[in-house]
Amino acid sequence: MIKTEALGAQFLPRLVPICVRYSAIRLMRLSHLMTVPNLAVIRAKSWQATGVTMKNIMSVGGDGGDGRLVIVSNRVALPDEHGSLTPGGMAIALNAALKQRGGLWMGWSGKVKAEKNQLSPTMQEANGITYALADLSQKDLDEYYYGFANRVLWPVFHCRVDLAEYNDARKSGYYRVNRLFAESLMPLHREDDVIWVQDYHLIPLGKELRERGCRNRIGFFLHIPWPPADILATVPLCEELLEALSFYDLVGFQTDDDLNNFAECLSRRNLGRLMKDGSCLVKGRQFRCGVFPIGIDTAKFESLAKLATRDGDLQEVYKKTAGCDVAIGVDRLDYSKGIDQRIVAFRHFLDRNSHRVRKTLLLQITPKSRGEIPAYLALQKHIAELVGSVNGELGTIDWVPVHYTNRSHGPLELAGLYRMARVGLVTPLRDGMNLVAKEYVAAQDPSNPGVLVLSQFAGAAGQLEGAVLVNPYDPEAVAASTEKAFRMSPEERKDRWSAMKNSLKGHDVYRWCGGFLAKLEAADLPV
Repeated sequence: MIKTEALGAQFLPRLVPICVRYSAIRLMRLSHLMTVPNLAVIRAKSWQATGVTMKNIMSVGGDGGDGRLVIVSNRVALPDEHGSLTPGGMAIALNAALKQRGGLWMGWSGKVKAEKNQLSPTMQEANGITYALADLSQKDLDEYYYGFANRVLWPVFHCRVDLAEYNDARKSGYYRVNRLFAESLMPLHREDDVIWVQDYHLIPLGKELRERGCRNRIGFFLHIPWPPADILATVPLCEELLEALSFYDLVGFQTDDDLNNFAECLSRRNLGRLMKDGSCLVKGRQFRCGVFPIGIDTAKFESLAKLATRDGDLQEVYKKTAGCDVAIGVDRLDYSKGIDQRIVAFRHFLDRNSHRVRKTLLLQITPKSRGEIPAYLALQKHIAELVGSVNGELGTIDWVPVHYTNRSHGPLELAGLYRMARVGLVTPLRDGMNLVAKEYVAAQDPSNPGVLVLSQFAGAAGQLEGAVLVNPYDPEAVAASTEKAFRMSPEERKDRWSAMKNSLKGHDVYRWCGGFLAKLEAADLPV
């Protein structure tokens, strides 16, 4: 176990530049600026790095004090009874920003309530943060979450149009829940709050808030990929989704490709165009777009990996796998992750490299998810059968080629397993970023790092140039790259890992959080 104080000591130093970037605008009001000598020099030297202009500084509204940060997401990262946060860098970064600035985090509680036409969130206080937790009815859950969000938007945004199941009831449920979120947030927010909406579940929320008179700065970040124009066009209300994003002040994407796809969608529908400075104009509404690749808490994960080498349970795992080279895959059960293609590729790898048989294994960790959706149940059955086929045909009494588990593992255990694995197989068919790839790199032993085999269709491929990039749709190429990774010399492994580790340090989750909020604070007020 890691003490909360130790975690705080690791990430609090990173919060200083974040807080400076997204709070300084409100600290320096116009009345104070008039008394500062050499103002032009300050503008040139102090604000240049954040993209803040004097126009931005003087246009900030509010009552003269720092506004709170309000996060709205489908689920809320609520601390447990010991005050510990949900594992994951994003939860830690958002909680840290909320605690520093003071704020509110609103979202679904995870509970189902009786049928009602209002959310009536329950308020909780923890570590200086207010949490507004709203229960959803079963109808809301079926139509909004399991319906439109995850049977329409999720498959389409991951280019799996064949799995999209659109109907009017799901569309109505999606917009109904977004209206309920807006109605619940309006009496809770303050005039100078900055609101940050998270992900595809809540695309219409900005518009719903504006229609109810909200004039605050509102940002939106999409964690999943934005699809090409022809793919988005398969959604019957695609223009409504595009227009809804124009009600935000800042819309953030993971990669340049996502931003370019969004711009193409606007252009093809004659709704607007993206300018070189990142501004857009849609039906008279001006907003800005930008690329903000999410990262992990690199230093924390590196520390966890070191701690894991002394963990008793993991030591037993190391003993049981001694004599075998390990490749690892860690993915939530989802058709976008390419898990079945990976297992087929690993079978090709063993067939082509007989010297690897009984000396190499794949550890595939796949927690189940969204079992209420038929496509996920079918995938679960298919992967289990595929693993059984490979193990039955190639396995021996004392060797199983694919170790497949649906159990969730904590961050300490995962960090230790990453560090143990010679090869990290991260081969999604499409992914917004994929933080598993970054966690694998952060967990490696600098003196003997493993090799990351990474899908070219993961957002992380644009940042982790030391990875061995593959096309996950080509199992024979993935098999060849896996063998290349296992055979790679220590010198090349170190060179590749060092380049990736430097990238992680320069683009961690704190930079993502602070960078987005700084840009949102600097954005022009809504037209």
